[in-house]
Amino acid sequence: MALTGFFLIIYLIVHALLNALIFYNDDGKIFNEGASFMLHNYFIRFLEIGLFAVFILHIIQGLLLWQQNKAARKIKYEKSNYPREIKWYSRYMGWLGTFLLLFLVMHLAQFWAQTKNELYFNGPEIDLYQQMKGIFTNPIWFTLYMIGLASLLFHLLQGFQSAFQTFGINNRRWIYIIKGVGVFYSVAICLLFASMPLAFMVGWLQ
Repeated sequence: MALTGFFLIIYLIVHALLNALIFYNDDGKIFNEGASFMLHNYFIRFLEIGLFAVFILHIIQGLLLWQQNKAARKIKYEKSNYPREIKWYSRYMGWLGTFLLLFLVMHLAQFWAQTKNELYFNGPEIDLYQQMKGIFTNPIWFTLYMIGLASLLFHLLQGFQSAFQTFGINNRRWIYIIKGVGVFYSVAICLLFASMPLAFMVGWLQ
């Protein structure tokens, strides 16, 4: 779970930086060129297979871990008194992961699937910038994306630290540094993703 999580943390950085090309505000020219390179590069397409394998493995591991935690206590406590240092989102990682899975399915259906239809089945050429603009200026999709990003934020806040803890890197010397880096990364990456639909919605981008 920690290993696949680390891989996905790195992937989010790459994905966010590529999408940030929209901020050139040139009607999507640079962004579409970058997206076209990623789409038609054979090495990137090979890596994409590994990425999907990691996604699926991470999801399966999360579901199994959730089920194991539930099965560990057959009879629930009448009232749970959690220590203050245990954040509420750490107790609901299963639900946050479920919301993220739904968000991922929506995201793939709206962007990834159509580009693959163009690539493999001679579908119409997709202008990803205009497609992104159309989706993110729709109030319903905009709201759903923001909910998905909120789920991602809390998932990362817990998952980043937990991954290091899994490998035993949680002593007093490192724990506060890891927590600080985890909070900075989680907030920064989610704000960057959120700034994209927001920029379209309020008209900052053409």
